[in-house]
Amino acid sequence: MSITELGYVRFGVSDLEAWQTFAEEFIGLEVHPESEGDRLYLRLDDWHHRIILDKNPANDLIGIGLRVAGAQEFRDLKQTLKEHGVRFEEGSTELAHDRKVLELITLEDPAGNPLEIFHGPRIDTHLPFYPGRRMFGRFLTAEGGLGHMIIKHDNLNEMWEFYTLLGMRGGIEYQISLPNGQAFEAMFMDCGERDHALAFGLPAHGRINHIMFEVDNFDDVMFTYAKVKDKYPITITPGKHANDQMFSFYCKSPSGFDVEIGYGGEGAKYQSQYHVSDTYGHEFVGGAS
Repeated sequence: MSITELGYVRFGVSDLEAWQTFAEEFIGLEVHPESEGDRLYLRLDDWHHRIILDKNPANDLIGIGLRVAGAQEFRDLKQTLKEHGVRFEEGSTELAHDRKVLELITLEDPAGNPLEIFHGPRIDTHLPFYPGRRMFGRFLTAEGGLGHMIIKHDNLNEMWEFYTLLGMRGGIEYQISLPNGQAFEAMFMDCGERDHALAFGLPAHGRINHIMFEVDNFDDVMFTYAKVKDKYPITITPGKHANDQMFSFYCKSPSGFDVEIGYGGEGAKYQSQYHVSDTYGHEFVGGAS
């Protein structure tokens, strides 16, 4: 019944044209040809979409699509939620068609983040992924889902209890001292083989701090960095994380939250450890989220 991956994400954005330019020409995502009107479907692989952009003034996260393996796991998870008093709504046939999945339920986590738990995504193998601009390699999804996000939280313990109920694993991976003498903790939850799919602890821009896309080579990180650095604010400079050993940088998206492009992340460890700083680099600049 466990969540297997962060399958797709929905954002409400005020400027679809700016997002299309950012996604295609700078990040390398593909706009699915079925996009029309006030919606863009963005691809990283052969799924119909990994990102849905709907035009609205929110400029925020409006849906987190968490996948389970199939119909039986979907039913088992719904039963678990009922037994633990977690409220959810059955997604209609029309809603499932809109999300390009077989079935889904909608609910909120303890911090009010909107979740859509589903199975059976539409996979367009007849339409091979074609990046929006030249790339040296490809985006890494497969067993790790589309990437990861840091999203808002109210209480780390409540978030841990909720997401472990969904079958995810994890805990505190950073305890960092601040110049004012205070400290903060960051918690990371994994599913599948990626080190983490969701994380909590950093300030959020609305509901989200950042979303990360992983590529399979170092060159695409720095190629993207060279493209975006003079057009979009760099919020965290290139560097290497300590917890998953990913080399990455962060820039600000047209909606104000950050996008991270990374390479070389380690897989899930299945046992706990924590860090007090990153390995190197990753300096906060330019009003990072």
